[in-house]
This record gives sequence, structure tokens and C-alpha cells, in this order.
Amino acid sequence: MADIRIEGVGKTYPGGKTPAVENINLTIHDGEFMVLLGPSGCGKTTLLRMLAGLEYPDAGRISIGDRDVTDLPPRKRGLAMVFQSYAVFPHLTVFENIAFGLRMQKRPAIEVRGRVENAAGLLQLEPYLQRYPAQLSGGQRQRVAVARAIVMEPSVLLMDEPLSNLDALLRLQFRAELKKLVSEVKTTTVYVTHDQVEALSLGDRIAVMRSGQILQVAQPMQVYDEPATEFVGSFIGNPPMNFLHASSSGASMVTIGEQSLAAPAALPDGDVLVGIRAENLQAFTSPPAGEGALKAETVVVEPLGSHNLVTATVEGQVLKVVTRTDFAVQPGAPIWLEPEPDKLRWLRAADGTRLEG
Repeated sequence: MADIRIEGVGKTYPGGKTPAVENINLTIHDGEFMVLLGPSGCGKTTLLRMLAGLEYPDAGRISIGDRDVTDLPPRKRGLAMVFQSYAVFPHLTVFENIAFGLRMQKRPAIEVRGRVENAAGLLQLEPYLQRYPAQLSGGQRQRVAVARAIVMEPSVLLMDEPLSNLDALLRLQFRAELKKLVSEVKTTTVYVTHDQVEALSLGDRIAVMRSGQILQVAQPMQVYDEPATEFVGSFIGNPPMNFLHASSSGASMVTIGEQSLAAPAALPDGDVLVGIRAENLQAFTSPPAGEGALKAETVVVEPLGSHNLVTATVEGQVLKVVTRTDFAVQPGAPIWLEPEPDKLRWLRAADGTRLEG
């Protein structure tokens, strides 16, 4: 078993005014692919380094399986790590790079060869085993780094933004390869990234972090569709979730400037935020039949091939709308936006946290 339990973990660096991470509680299940997602400086890499044993927590405990590893050095934790830089040895062949950890453990030569060839097969590196890193592309070097980690058959695999040094096309290709690989080896994996596309496409669950704290832990589409806070909604998705400031009087309607929108009767009185994804708004060039559409003014139209991205304002508030490519509208023209009622998300304006309803 390689489930991970992080209990009350905190870390403040010497001279730091605020904690790098604060009171983190997180359980990662055996064989799960957990993504730590957040902006630069949110504490995700610090948390990963504490899992690896490269940093010592000021508070809390870390367990892997049935072992408390908080005080154990990295070599005794039964894990492997893939860093942001490739960190391959330039003077060793691909075979020797992958075999390095096994050689350090003085494994028998026949076992080393078998495990290296197996890892190379999983990562499509067989033709390159006798080459040196300088003879490889960036994507191939990153595959060597991953192979060197998985050949050790670790109970936990840690990855710190391993795709960030690749160009966009290689990143897209390697992301698919990595997802297939992890599903095959079934190793508990913790993956750090600031890229929400990587998080959504790779993770079994995502832990969204900000300012040293975890704001939400859930499956990717739940995080995308039902963000726990305004920050989560605005960080996940491209374009981010739209948020409109509205006023509730406790009735089944809220007002946005001079316009109104149907709302759950359970909303409290006062200011609220209405969240809606760009693809969950239907745009019209003339008022649609019935009620529920908001009148807006077109600001910018961006053709993006498969769709248009329209920037518009509703009562002075900016929002993004995904439309068909044949949706003909010019900047400055009025449009009407009809949200899908079951896709509206309601949050407190005061702190940006989710309301029930």
C-alpha cells in the first residue's frame, strides 16, 4: 500500500513573514494520480519537497502506507522524483542513465538489464539506449528522466513540473504519453504544476492551492464545474469562469445593475457573485423569446478556429462568451446572453466562497 497521509503540515522558511504552507491536510489514495495545482509561490513545490524529504516540516506528520516518514531521509522513503530540469547525466548513455539508481543499489546485471529494457519499452526509448543525452530531443530527455524514476519501482512517484521545459507541441504529445504510462504502472503519483490544462487532463483528483493552503480537492471536472471559491473558478479554465456582481433580496431573482436574473430562493440578502462558464452562455443578436437573457455590449470578437471568443460587458462588467464561428456580430453591437440555469454558480461577494443552492 502506498497511500499518503499529510496531517497538519506547515512550513515557514527562515526569515519568512508568512508560512510557505500552513496546516495542510490531504489524503492521497494508493495508485492515485494527485495533481497539486496553483500559481507560483502558492506552496505546491514546498509540499512536494516535504513529501520527498528534501524539506522538513515545522509542524504535522507525513505517512506513506503504514510508515510515518516525517523523520526519514529521502533514500528510505521508497519514492522517486522527476524534476523540472531533465537532470540526466550527459556523460552516460540513455541505458546507463536509466540504470543509475539500480547500479547504486548493486542490483544483479541481469535484473538491471531487464528492468531498464522494460522501462525503455514503456517510454518508447528502445532505439536510443546507446545514445547520449546531447543526441536526444528535449522530449526524449524528459522521457529518460521519467524512465530513470519508474525503473526503481517506487511506491510513490513525485513530479515537479516535468513538462514546463518542453515546447507546446511536445508538451501535448508527452502529456498523453505520461497519462498512459501512469495508468500502466499504477504507482501513486503526486504531480506539481501551474498549468490548469495539465491538471485537468492528467489528474484523478486536483488539489488547488493558494497562499500555502488547499482551497479545494476534487475530481477535475468537479473542480471545473463546481469551484469552491472565486479564485478556483478564475484559475481553472480557459477562458476563466465569468463572475458578475449582483444583489439579492432573498427572493428568487437577483439584480445586476438594471437587469434581473433568476436565482435560487435560498440565496441570502446582500451582494453575491454569479459564476458562469463562457461555453454555458448562449448568445443572440436580438432579444430571445421568454425571460432570462441579459443584454450586453460586444467589445471584442476573437475567431479561434473551432469557435469565436466574444468579450462583452453587462452593466459595465466584463465577461467572455464562446459562440459559433458563424455568429456575426461587430464590436459595439448589442447582444443578448442567456445562461444555462443549472450552470449558474452562486458565491458570497464578501469572501468569494461557494453558496449552497
